[in-house]
Amino acid sequence: LAAVAQAIVVIGGGIDLSIGSMMALTSVVAATAMTGQNEQTGVVVVLGVLLLGLVLGGINGALVVSTRVPDIVVTLAMSFVWAGFALLVRAAPSGEAAQWLKDLAVGPLGNQWVPKAAVVMLLIVAIVWIPVARSKLGLSIYAIGSNSLAAFRSGVPVGRTKFLAYALTGLFAALAGLSLTASTGIGTPVPGPYTLESVAAVVLGGVSLAGGRGG
Repeated sequence: LAAVAQAIVVIGGGIDLSIGSMMALTSVVAATAMTGQNEQTGVVVVLGVLLLGLVLGGINGALVVSTRVPDIVVTLAMSFVWAGFALLVRAAPSGEAAQWLKDLAVGPLGNQWVPKAAVVMLLIVAIVWIPVARSKLGLSIYAIGSNSLAAFRSGVPVGRTKFLAYALTGLFAALAGLSLTASTGIGTPVPGPYTLESVAAVVLGGVSLAGGRGG
C-alpha cells in the first residue's frame, strides 16, 4: 500500500518522502481513537483516518503547488512535521485496534496459502487505483509526469492534478497506516523504513522516477 501511494506521485513526476511519517500518524490516531470503543465506532474511526490521509496528502500537494519548491524538499520537511504529530499523539507504541480490523489483516482466507492481508490489498488497489488510473484524472497524472509543459498546453490543469495526486498518495498512506494498526493491534509512532522501501518498490515495479511511465 505504501508502494501504491508512492507510485501515484512518482508517475505524476514527483516524489513523497513523508509516506512513512503519514503512516505513523494515521496508525497512532486510529489506535488511539479505537481504544476502549465498540466495533461500530471503529468503522467511523477508519473512515475518519482515511479522510485524515486525504488531508495530509492534500497539504503536501498544496505546499508543492503553491511554493513551487521541489517536491523532494517539501515532502522531506513535512515528514518531520507528521512524525512530530505522531509522537504528540502517542509517545510510544500503544493503543488498540478494533477486532474486525485485526480480523481483516491477520490469518489465512480459505486455506493457509492465501493470506487475508494480500486479498484485502488487491481489492483496495482494484477498487481505488485502477478506476482512477483509467479516468481523466489518471490520464492527467500520467501526462504531467511525462511532460508538464506539453500537458499544460493541452489544457491539463497541472496544479490541480498535482494536488489531487498527492491527496491520493495521502489516502493510500492512511490505508497503509491502518494496515499497520490492524496487523500489530497497536499504533506505532515511529515512521519505520516504509518511505525508502516504497521508492525501491516502485522502481523495481517498473515505474520511471522521471515520471509518466509505470503502474
